[in-house]
Amino acid sequence: MQKTHSGTKKRVIVKKKKIFMQKSSKNHLLRNKSKRQKNSYNKGMPLDSTNVSRIRKLLPNL
Repeated sequence: MQKTHSGTKKRVIVKKKKIFMQKSSKNHLLRNKSKRQKNSYNKGMPLDSTNVSRIRKLLPNL
């Protein structure tokens, strides 16, 4: 049995068997950003198909 990659586990969001990466620019200088822009950070960016297979190898228990 393969262990899960703990660094990947912290950086990836899994919703309904789809894999999302967290967006950048979420931590500081938020006063300058619009509310719409800040809300878009919560959704995450879906991974493209080239990276999905690589992430699934790092997280075998999905």
